[in-house]
Amino acid sequence: MMLGHDPDVPARCFWFTPGGGIEAGESSREAAVRELAEETGYVLATYELRGPVWKRTALFDFASLPYSQTEEIFVADLADADARDRTDSAWTAQEEESIDQVAWLSLDELRADSREVFPARLLDEWDTFLEWDGVTQDFGEVDE
Repeated sequence: MMLGHDPDVPARCFWFTPGGGIEAGESSREAAVRELAEETGYVLATYELRGPVWKRTALFDFASLPYSQTEEIFVADLADADARDRTDSAWTAQEEESIDQVAWLSLDELRADSREVFPARLLDEWDTFLEWDGVTQDFGEVDE
């Protein structure tokens, strides 16, 4: 998870998943692997991802601008995360300004933290995506 804040409302802190836009010619799976490396330094192969386990369209404000963002959420098992080679993260200027921390969090740790979580569905039980049945759940449009 990544802990960030809105640069226009610095007191508003929240946890969110690594991710970002899809570049020209890139699949959502390839984008997920690239964004994970850029934002956390963890380099995975596309076959190491499960999913997308869910998709949604998120409506939110950030830096005083409204956003409508279609998201596909993937899952990867990184039991060997500490043993993996990592690259340097490559944050954009906006990420440098707004990301405060990158951390591994358990469900209990995430629930115990008082800050907002995006997607908020991550505060529910994780069985639906950890034991993924191969069907992408579509949660439609949400403003969480």
